[in-house]
Amino acid sequence: MIDDGNVKSEGYGSDGAGREEIHSKAVRAGKRTYFFDVKATRRNDYYLTITESKKRFNRDGKFFYEKHKLFLYKEDFDKFADSLNEIIAFIREA
Repeated sequence: MIDDGNVKSEGYGSDGAGREEIHSKAVRAGKRTYFFDVKATRRNDYYLTITESKKRFNRDGKFFYEKHKLFLYKEDFDKFADSLNEIIAFIREA
């Protein structure tokens, strides 16, 4: 369920691949939507998926969603966050 850019989880759900969805947030940015999803493995280890979704049209005029997905695991959060913050600061100062 999406409400003001937030996806609200009604408890645990499954994505069909055995991974439990714990919490989600959607961010709309122009023609793209980014989904931040916390999921759990079968062993109840949490990880983050970041999905970029963009609406596209094929030659017949029918639309489809082009998706790109990143998987981030707990052991990589600090390195990822540090690098992301560094790059954002660099761009803001430019």
